[in-house]
Amino acid sequence: MQTLTNDIQNEVNRVILGKEDVVRKVLLAILARGHVLLEDVPGVGKTTMAMAFARTLGLQTRRVQFTSDTLPSDIIGFSVYDKESGGLQYQPGAVMTNLLLADEINRTSSKTQSALLEAMEERRVTVDGVTRPLPTPFVVLATQNPVGSAGTQMLPSSQLDRFLVQLSMGYPDVKSQALLMRDRHHADPLDTCRAITDTEMLVELSEQAMDTYVADELYTYIAELAEATRHDPEILLGLSPRGALAICRAAKANAFLEGRDYATPADVLAVFPDVAAHRLVLSARARLHEVTARQLVADIAEKVKKPDIREFRLK
Repeated sequence: MQTLTNDIQNEVNRVILGKEDVVRKVLLAILARGHVLLEDVPGVGKTTMAMAFARTLGLQTRRVQFTSDTLPSDIIGFSVYDKESGGLQYQPGAVMTNLLLADEINRTSSKTQSALLEAMEERRVTVDGVTRPLPTPFVVLATQNPVGSAGTQMLPSSQLDRFLVQLSMGYPDVKSQALLMRDRHHADPLDTCRAITDTEMLVELSEQAMDTYVADELYTYIAELAEATRHDPEILLGLSPRGALAICRAAKANAFLEGRDYATPADVLAVFPDVAAHRLVLSARARLHEVTARQLVADIAEKVKKPDIREFRLK
């Protein structure tokens, strides 16, 4: 299976140049059955990467460009009167897909943002009292632009908590930028992106990743990391139990991508910053001194004692 996951990453990396680490983390989130929030300036390839993943993984995809007039019904669907049956007919919204690309999610109203909450957490939507399951797998890849915040609506903590990871692509280096321009001189590599898996195979990969063994000592270590965020004086609101569960799932997926059927403290530390930072609400003092959540996460990772893998109990 490691060969298959490597093939997936190589195919996406053929389209997105010089961002191997980000590509790996997005695949990790998908295998961990999580959602991804990409925060970056326009034009760095966020949308292209989402489309590349959709084609490589054989996923049905829909894209919503969020604006101030986007309605909740555009996302979850709505019911209309059917003259022939005399009843209401459900019209699916954008979430009825495998991969939903939510472009600039911070440019719509909080009411529309909240329409995604049930879909992201429970993989279902409720319209007019009727609950409908979403396709499997279901992944939200949302983007937001931190520059030009006028007219934007910050995501509430309850919704940020639904994203497994928050990532930033950043600008490519000079070599990658030059290769990008050369490769797109005559054609777009996205047009030749081939499918490596289908939905059934991806679900199987995800199940195998989530079957990764986690020792009791590692569960305790994750709980101690979460507890440390709740008692840090610079943090107003620490990791929730959902956040601790997210670290566990991400650590399993990281071990799976490394070709192991067991997780280690190194897997936890590898995913801790991307899973935890966006979930923290910093104190006024921390914001005043321009302390970032990632700095605090790094400090906590240093302070909490890492368990010795040699002392782990066997399966």
